[in-house]
This record gives sequence, structure tokens and C-alpha cells, in this order.
Amino acid sequence: MKVLGMGVIGEQLVEIGWEANDNQSQVVHLAADFADSTEWALAGYSSASRWIADKLEIAHRTANEWIRIGRCLRELPATAEALSGHRISFSKAKELTRSATPENELDLLELAETVPASELGQAIAAWLQRYEHDEAIDARHHDARSLRWQTERDGMVSVAGRLSPAAAGVFAAAIDAQVMRQAHQPKEADTEWPSLAQQRADALVEVLGDGGASVAAEVVIHVRGDGSTLDDGTPLTMSSVASLIGESFIRALIHDAEGRPINASSRQRHPTARQKRVVKERDRTCLDCGSSELLQYDHVPDYEESKRTVVDELELRCATCHRFRHQQAS
Repeated sequence: MKVLGMGVIGEQLVEIGWEANDNQSQVVHLAADFADSTEWALAGYSSASRWIADKLEIAHRTANEWIRIGRCLRELPATAEALSGHRISFSKAKELTRSATPENELDLLELAETVPASELGQAIAAWLQRYEHDEAIDARHHDARSLRWQTERDGMVSVAGRLSPAAAGVFAAAIDAQVMRQAHQPKEADTEWPSLAQQRADALVEVLGDGGASVAAEVVIHVRGDGSTLDDGTPLTMSSVASLIGESFIRALIHDAEGRPINASSRQRHPTARQKRVVKERDRTCLDCGSSELLQYDHVPDYEESKRTVVDELELRCATCHRFRHQQAS
């Protein structure tokens, strides 16, 4: 395969990458065929996935996933054809098998061909939100919930779970609230700041250790003309929003017809909670470096000059860039 605009290494990487894509496609089809045969039983195994895991030295759950994907692709011929024809990658096909049915396959496949793989999951969720009934979405989310853990070779324990959007919103809000609380605690001079993933791991242990009683967190729900979402864009059904009321601290951020958060202004020195939500929705990350960690609300122009706090004069910056900007100005 000749790829224009790439060097030799890039061309080789793309060529071998698509070969790996084709091989993975063959693997899942064979895994499904093998699971439907009697070969594994005749070999003395309790399941096809245990045979596959043993012979190929992979995790049992990986073997189960191969079988699942292979069986799903039998019911999704257009997706299987797009995969073999390199119109979509195996990663996209795997994502499609989680939600596609013979009835909606062509619509979701068209979506998959236009959306990057990293954004496909959320794009499918948004599509289903528009065309499925809330009851069907909630039932599917309920059936798909899971939590598992296993001890890794280095002694660490890995945890993986799938939560409904409403449950995940509460979970993420509690963890990040604890992260922000810990971020304001003094650190030893020689101690480096942990990564965000490490901070969240520490926060999870803290929240579980005290039952979450000391964590005050809010779940921000964005209300738009085409539905509601969590802060990160994850779609929410109205019935799941209703289930949160009375159990969580919820704030709604209303968007106008153009999709912009409605302005909220005041004359106070510090931004209100509502102003912070509007600015965060608008800027998303630090305007200077693009970081999403330890974000603060910067007055531009400075409050000492304007003597007011309005949304249009607030900008999102991480703590480092915020401090640097004021040092440069002084």
C-alpha cells in the first residue's frame, strides 16, 4: 500500500497496521466459529473461551470478547464488509458491535465512517439518544453495568467497570471534587505533583475510605434543545436525570438556540458557581497551554482594574499559567 505524503517508516507502519487490522478481523470470526463447534469440548475444556485463552496465552475476558464480536459481526454484514474493505478499522467495528442492530446498522455505520475512532463511542451514544426511547436506553445501560478487578503481574490490582451515564456522573463528580480538595493541601518541598490519574486513584481511596461523607460534589447537567448531557458531553435520558434528583447535588446549565451557555454575571470579586460553569463550558481547558488540570478563573482585565466579575471577562487558565500571566503583568 502506497501512502502519499509519508516517509518509508510511516508507509510501513500504515501497511502493517492494516494487516494487523485484517488479522484481528479473521481472529474474531474464527473465535466465534470455534465457540459454535464441539472442538473445545472434545479437548476437555469447559468453554471455548478457556481453550482460546490457554492456547493463545491471553486473558479469559479477551477470548470472550473475541467470540462476542465475531458473533455480532455475523448479524451485521454491512459492518463486516466495511471492515474487510478498510472503510472502517477493527477498533470502530468493535465499538459498533456494542450498539448496532440489523435495524440501525446502516445509520451507525455511516456515522462511524465520518467520526474519528476516539469520538465514535460518544457519537453513537448521542445518535441513540435521538432515536431510541429513554426506557430502551436505560434498560440497555442497566444490563451492561459491570465492575471487575484482577491482580496484575507487578502486584498492582487493575479495576475496570461500566456505569450508566447518571451513575458515572455522580462517581466522576465525587472523585474530582476530592482531587480538587487535595490539590489545595500543602505538599512537601521535594515532592513532585502526581499525575491526574494518580490523583484520581488517591481520591478514590479517600472517598471509599470515609464513605464519601466528607465530599461535597455537584453534577452539572447541560440542557440543550436536542437533549441533556453531562459536563463531558455524555448523553443523559430524562428519566436518568430524574433518578438523580433528591440523591445528588445537581445544577442545570441551560444553552440557547445556538448552543451557547446562557450568560451569568455579577459584581462580586469571586465568580459564582454558575459563572464558573459557563466559563468552563466555553473554554474547556487552559487557554494558554491546553491543560485540563487545576483550572482557575482569571479576570481579564484584572479585577483591580475593572472592579467587576462578568463572564465575558473571565478566562480559564491552569494554576501555573494563571500565576505566570500575573507575574508577567507586574
